[in-house]
Amino acid sequence: MGLDPVWLLFPLLGLVAGVLAGLLGIGGGVVLVVALIALLPAIGVAEAAVVHVALATSLASIIITASASANAHRKRGSLLWPSVGWLAPGLVVGGIVGSRWALGVEGDTLATIIGGFCLLMAVRMAWPRPIRPATLEPDPVPRGAWLLLAGTGIGAVSAVVGIGGGSLTVPLLASRGVAMVRAVGTSSACGVLIAIASAAGYALGPAAAAPDPGLPPGSIGFVHLPAALGIGLGAWIAAPWGVRLAHRLSGVVLSRVFALALAVVGVVLL
Repeated sequence: MGLDPVWLLFPLLGLVAGVLAGLLGIGGGVVLVVALIALLPAIGVAEAAVVHVALATSLASIIITASASANAHRKRGSLLWPSVGWLAPGLVVGGIVGSRWALGVEGDTLATIIGGFCLLMAVRMAWPRPIRPATLEPDPVPRGAWLLLAGTGIGAVSAVVGIGGGSLTVPLLASRGVAMVRAVGTSSACGVLIAIASAAGYALGPAAAAPDPGLPPGSIGFVHLPAALGIGLGAWIAAPWGVRLAHRLSGVVLSRVFALALAVVGVVLL
């Protein structure tokens, strides 16, 4: 028997997510979740489990893509490690709490929450804030207990909607005077922590102890490992392409095109 063509779609989906990550400074998590909701039934995921598997698998794939991004930013010195340290405990706690909460929510309700998040993201990306140019001057380095609370909220929301948190962490750091390039780099390291904690929450949930008959082979809890690895590989390869495109095309136009796509997705999910 040959390989089912649907399996080839996961690396292709990863390529799209990787380009978006490099081009628009987002991890593509929302795109991944929506696409997975459409694709997973074709590989045997039961309708009742589709949204949960989409969230868990998206987060598992983000572990790979965010790690690649964080490593690249580390080499360029654009990671604010003290800020990561203050955010980290909250991100981990929020990721675990958010994923475990989502496991108790019906898929239709989660789809509505994701749809609403898409619309909020669409509004934000339709009118992007001016990007502060990178300078040789050192950025302020946000520190303090308030980052623990902020990290908890970011981790929880990210776990519920299946993202790496960049759309929340980057604006937070930028509002404290951090240059965009360093805010994105710091956010990528935070995304690794969010993805690990959240994916673990979905993997070690009730489905891990008593596998759901609606979950196909290769699933660890609600994480479908083959799909996550395929997406992660594609995104790892494609992220540099997006970075190169970002230097050639209008960021504002691209951001608004993506905002339109998010708005359509949000309306459909709602």
